[in-house]
Amino acid sequence: MANLRIDKYLWAVRLYKTRSIATEACKKAKVLLNDAKVKASKEISIGDKISISKPPIIYTYEVKALLKNRVGAKMVSEYLTNTTPEAELNKLEEIKMSTVHFYQPKGKGRPTKKDRRLLDNLNEDIY
Repeated sequence: MANLRIDKYLWAVRLYKTRSIATEACKKAKVLLNDAKVKASKEISIGDKISISKPPIIYTYEVKALLKNRVGAKMVSEYLTNTTPEAELNKLEEIKMSTVHFYQPKGKGRPTKKDRRLLDNLNEDIY
C-alpha cells in the first residue's frame, strides 16, 4: 500500500471518532499535512507530518506506517508518533489547573444550595 487518504488515516488511527468528522475537519482547515492545508482526499505517505488543531492546542504527529483498517487503541503507536511540543501540552495542563478550583472534588456529588451560591459569587467576580 503506497498511499492512503488522510481522512481515512485519521479515522483509522483514532484521532477522530468517525471518518465524516475527519473529513469535516479537513474542510475547515483544522488538519495540516506538512504545514499545508489539505482536502480529505489528499493521499499521505510514510514520514509525513500531520498537524491537527483542537483548541486550545495544536497536536502534531508523524506517520510511521500506513494501514488498511481501523486499529485498536493499543496498536496506534505502531502507525503514528506524537511529536507535539511540550509547550503545547503544557497549555492544556494550565487550563485544567485554572478551572479545577471552581468545581467540587470528583465524587462529592451535587453541590448544596450554599455551595451553589459560593460558585455563583465566584463566577460573578470573574465576569
